[in-house]
Amino acid sequence: MLLAGIGATALLAGKRPPHILVRSGWQFENIGDIGHTPGLLAVIEKQIPDARVTLFSTGLGGGAREMLQRRFTKLKVIESLELTPGGPLEQAFDDADILIHGSAAGVQRQHLDLWRQRSKKPYGLFGITVSLTNEAASAKLDDATRATLDNAAFVFTRETQSLANIHNAGIKSPQQDFVPDGTFSMDVVNESVATAFLKRTRLAGKPFIAVIPRLRYTPYHEFRKTGLPAPEEIARRVDVNDRYKEEDAAKLREVITAWVRKSSGYALLCAEMTYQLGMLNPLLYEPLPEDVKPKVVVRREYWLPDEAASIYRQARGVVSCECHSPIMALGKGTPAFYVRQPEDTIKGQMYTDLSVGEWAPHIEQISGPALAELVLAALNKEEQSRRRALDAAHKAQTLQLHGMQRVSALL
Repeated sequence: MLLAGIGATALLAGKRPPHILVRSGWQFENIGDIGHTPGLLAVIEKQIPDARVTLFSTGLGGGAREMLQRRFTKLKVIESLELTPGGPLEQAFDDADILIHGSAAGVQRQHLDLWRQRSKKPYGLFGITVSLTNEAASAKLDDATRATLDNAAFVFTRETQSLANIHNAGIKSPQQDFVPDGTFSMDVVNESVATAFLKRTRLAGKPFIAVIPRLRYTPYHEFRKTGLPAPEEIARRVDVNDRYKEEDAAKLREVITAWVRKSSGYALLCAEMTYQLGMLNPLLYEPLPEDVKPKVVVRREYWLPDEAASIYRQARGVVSCECHSPIMALGKGTPAFYVRQPEDTIKGQMYTDLSVGEWAPHIEQISGPALAELVLAALNKEEQSRRRALDAAHKAQTLQLHGMQRVSALL
């Protein structure tokens, strides 16, 4: 039986509380990238309750920092990533006992390598994807990344395909295992704001599904100035997006239409990334049949994951081409469907790993009517599907606690 905190409590007898440095939170424009962080912090809190935790992050704008510190009142946050002499990050490097890299589509090597160069203190990666091919959201495992992983005290991947990848690549880290995405343990909520939104939009007390679209490639060139691919690669991605956006959206519209007509329910169109707000009207709402539109609400504002999770909790289901809204929903016991696009890395394997693989169909391998049938069949078995969602989340959270128990033994 797993006892939260037992390893750390025994190790801390007569010693100062351990200091854990966390690198997580990659961008504010994606509530999934925000959600990794409170999930990881919650796992640390449960398994190593006496730890002091310092977070340094690039994704804490727009109220994300305040959201975290309302939930984790003792959390210290450093928003500067510069390791300047005597600066806050250097002081944290010197004082912390371990560095944990949170969930991500790849390895953010910069600070792990600086940590490794400065000391022999342990570091590790908690719930990452490792690809053996170049993908839009994760780079191929190269020699530099291999060295970072080889010298890590632990490498926990968020799906079993990544675990197989590091095994096949001969990564030498002594602890390698499957530990799902940190977002599964995210417990931040904002019930008052969510309830106010649902009342304002006629959804309060109504059966509704949340639907989230996605382009095949995230158009980072539209909101970033640095770290972009070559112009010809941007042009290729734009062409792919233009080629598939209507085809993909049409399948989501099939779900919305079938749900509204057959269940008399409502639909909420919302975004996981900021750019998707511009997709909701032209690609999802406007082409809907006229008899369906009155029961469809378009959310025109971006949100933080605490409000999103509170709304997903009250939904009958979530249907998304993004990965992390379904994870937030599963954690609340809401049936969730991740309609996987081939360009969105291998992270969707974690749904199969958690025994809900049929809720993660490949968009190119399922028709719109078949997707609608899949969703409605599950939602018509409400109690059974909610139990299944909670079982998947519980399995993920148990694996995370086991993983953090192994981390505590390094302190």
